[in-house]
Amino acid sequence: MIRGLTFLIGFQVLGELVVRIVDVPVPGAVVGMLLCFAWLRRTRAGESAALVRASTALLRHLQLLFVPAGVGIVAYLATLRADAVPITASLLGSWLLGLVAVAWTAVLLERLFGAPRDDLPVAGQESA
Repeated sequence: MIRGLTFLIGFQVLGELVVRIVDVPVPGAVVGMLLCFAWLRRTRAGESAALVRASTALLRHLQLLFVPAGVGIVAYLATLRADAVPITASLLGSWLLGLVAVAWTAVLLERLFGAPRDDLPVAGQESA
């Protein structure tokens, strides 16, 4: 377990280091996660690997990571209540922009790669 956690922290530190050296506007944790993913794909680590076991153990207790966010919401409830309209508008607006961006990206990739659409029947098959 300690070895797996050391790997996870090591990939996060490596990601932070890469971000600082290359000077890209991406969080170091994200780069570390991508490096960890690439390493796992390269080594084809099985379920018995230390990194996989440690990650599985952390995922079992993922709900504990939401406690600080919940405390923050309760601590700033008066501020959130006072600014409920702008917060709601920004949340809905960002959700809509994200939805549109994903839709446009999906359409662009579909046109680019020529993959069949999910809502059209495949040639030779009848729809149920």
